[in-house]
Amino acid sequence: MASGGPKSLASGLLFLNLILYAVVAIIAGWAINYSIDESESSLKGVSPPVRLFPIYFPIGNLATGFFAIFALLAGVVGISTSITGLHDVSQGYPANMMSAAAASVVTWTLTLLAMGLACKEISGGWRPPSLRALESFTIILALTQLLCVGLLHAQTLNLSDD
Repeated sequence: MASGGPKSLASGLLFLNLILYAVVAIIAGWAINYSIDESESSLKGVSPPVRLFPIYFPIGNLATGFFAIFALLAGVVGISTSITGLHDVSQGYPANMMSAAAASVVTWTLTLLAMGLACKEISGGWRPPSLRALESFTIILALTQLLCVGLLHAQTLNLSDD
C-alpha cells in the first residue's frame, strides 16, 4: 500500500471542492430563482429575448442565463463527485481510485465550460456582486478541480505500481 500523504491530500482537496461546489450551486440556484421571480415584473411592455433563452435574466448580461445554468449543473455534479470521491479515496482500492479520477475529469470539464461562460460574462461589462462571486468561485474551482484530477490520477498510478 502506498503512503497516506497523497491520499490525505486528495481527501482534503475533495472536501474543499465539496464546500466550494455547494457555494456555487447555492449562488447559481439563487440567480436562477431571482430571474424567474423578477422576469414578469421587469418585462412589463417589453418583449423578452425568448429566442436566446427562455428565462429573462434582469441581472448581468446576455451570457448570464447560460452561465447560471451551467454553473448550477457543474455545482450539482461537483457535489456528487466530491462525495463519491471521498468515499472512493477512503476505500483505497485501485478500481475505486480510477472511478474517482474518471468522475473528477467529467466534473472538471463541466467546470471549465462554466468558467468559459464566466469569462464571457466578465468581458460583457458590469455585473452585480453576487454574479461576480459566482464567477470567482467558478474560476477558482476550475483550478482546484484540475489539482484534484492530477492527485487522483497520481494516486491511481501509485496504487497500480504496488
